[in-house]
Amino acid sequence: MKKLINKPENVEVEMLEGMEMAHGDLLRKLDGFNVLVRADKKQGKVALVSGGGSGHEPAHGGYVGTGMLDGAVAGAMFTSPTPDQVFEAVKAVDAGKGVLLVIKNYTGDVLNFEMAADMAEMEGIKVDKVVVNDDVAVMDSLYTTGRRGVAGTVFVHKVAGAMAEQGAELAEVKRVAEKAIANVRTMGVALSACTVPAAGKPGFSLEEDEMEVGLGIHGEPGTHKSKMMPADEIVDLLLAKIFEDMPMGKGDKVAVMVNGCGGTPVSELYILNRRVGEVMKEKGIAVKKTLVGDYMTSLEMQGGAISILKLDDELEALLNEPANTVGLKI
Repeated sequence: MKKLINKPENVEVEMLEGMEMAHGDLLRKLDGFNVLVRADKKQGKVALVSGGGSGHEPAHGGYVGTGMLDGAVAGAMFTSPTPDQVFEAVKAVDAGKGVLLVIKNYTGDVLNFEMAADMAEMEGIKVDKVVVNDDVAVMDSLYTTGRRGVAGTVFVHKVAGAMAEQGAELAEVKRVAEKAIANVRTMGVALSACTVPAAGKPGFSLEEDEMEVGLGIHGEPGTHKSKMMPADEIVDLLLAKIFEDMPMGKGDKVAVMVNGCGGTPVSELYILNRRVGEVMKEKGIAVKKTLVGDYMTSLEMQGGAISILKLDDELEALLNEPANTVGLKI
């Protein structure tokens, strides 16, 4: 294993300290906790807290800032943060109007965030939650009941964060978050495994001419292995699964995210996006916004995922509201 680290057990805290040093105008790390919060805490708004295991950078700390999250909790690599860490984040960001937890549907995350919500409510903090389940690859997985929450979560952060920034009440922020969840789908493919520092070896193996189709963001098993294909055929494969689950056609409008898993050149992501644009044009679907890059990674894994958010006028407007974070600026 070759990695630019000191000790595997210090990776998460040293990463967050480095983020704070680099982006002190946006982020502040809570002393003693792997939690990043907004440097400019805004009073009188609903606060948003999200998070999960580390290894998905820029998610989730990279989305703390104006128009997105107020706090992000970083667990150990690919491991849910503990309830006390989430609880500290909630206490730090609460501005008197309630806190919405945006949780990716992994069993550990759901349980620990819910425990933190109970702890916060015992302290008199109003807390609500939404659970993102955008991955169409599998209905249930080894790690979830129901679909996994993956890269489409970034769209939920964006629209809910915009609504909260406008001063909406907690119920309204939750409503648009749930609307985004109902209209976002993701499907991905991996060309290689990643190496968790504490494990010291790749999580799985693939032959040179193989790829893993439909895996989650922790290298967990997908639906099947397949022979490598040209980029256009990979896009067609991924979009077919998304369209099967969320039919769309002429007159619909969408936002597209072509997300890298951490080890794929941006040039290849743009090649994927080229085919996405062609397919949308063939179907008469208007692409109103496109994001291409590393938004929800899996350490250094090679591969990518396509997320499609079906838009109405409200979601489109919220998506275009300003955001100033490390990982996304609009």
